[in-house]
Amino acid sequence: MRNLAIPVALVLMSGALAQGDIRVDGSSTVYPITLAIAEEFAIENPKARVTVAFSGTGGGFKKFCAGETDINDASRPIKQSEIEMCRENGVEFIEIPVAFDGVTVVVNRENTFAECLSVEELRRIWEPNSTVRYWSDVRPEWPKEEIVLYGPGTDSGTFDYFTEAVVGETGAIRTDYFPSEDDNVLVAGVEGSPYAMGFFGYAYYVEEADRLNAIAIDNGQGCVAPTEETINNGTYAPLSRPLFIYVRKDALGHNPLLVEFVRFYLSEDAREFIADTGYVPLPDEAYELALERFEQRVTGSLFNQAELGKGVLEILRGE
Repeated sequence: MRNLAIPVALVLMSGALAQGDIRVDGSSTVYPITLAIAEEFAIENPKARVTVAFSGTGGGFKKFCAGETDINDASRPIKQSEIEMCRENGVEFIEIPVAFDGVTVVVNRENTFAECLSVEELRRIWEPNSTVRYWSDVRPEWPKEEIVLYGPGTDSGTFDYFTEAVVGETGAIRTDYFPSEDDNVLVAGVEGSPYAMGFFGYAYYVEEADRLNAIAIDNGQGCVAPTEETINNGTYAPLSRPLFIYVRKDALGHNPLLVEFVRFYLSEDAREFIADTGYVPLPDEAYELALERFEQRVTGSLFNQAELGKGVLEILRGE
């Protein structure tokens, strides 16, 4: 797996032609996937100049809807307010799911007691005005040690997804936690505090699996740990989710390399790079349906009003 401790922006250059510029920003969760694919694409396309950065899903959409970037990486579907922002600026977009992720709740390696939490216990820990301060407030047999909490900032799609799936309302969270848009900061925080807890994308856990413990989640069907299998089949609920790229339609008309980059992103070859980053490729049919929508330049969102947890194939098929 690739090292995810990487700089905020990377420019891959083997030519300086303006028509080869491809500007990507957005989710730190999707960042490693796009970075890996951009590296491979640049090798085969020497005129490409791909800039990949991350400012969070929400921060990325602000730039994307202002026409400043060609692609926005997103760890959640676009919000209605962001659709309106794009519309106001005349930006049409193509929505493309690219991988599965499981938002992973982690604790320090020294924590051997918190192996599984119910969704209700997670909610009590993270909800606004939570009265949970110590681990013993979750379960009385656990130590009376203060829980040190780390999580994504408010511009993060992971933040939005977790709060909706666990707390029941997007953006609803206690305020006394340590936020960061950089998942590497969250990883380091949990690694450095024996009674810490945090959450972030599965790939960042996989990268540090020998230094962190992932908590299994009980959604009413027993404890299920995040793995490639449980994320892919949806049994790691409610924290399994699709990841996306959003492509600016007007940018495709004057940049043939951008068209080829998206095609490469959806190609069978790219699935190997997605898996290498620690995320889970979608079913082959999902990429075929997404490519069909892309080639037909179908704009708008299928996912922003979809029921949480509904299957990607169901949504792409229009079921």
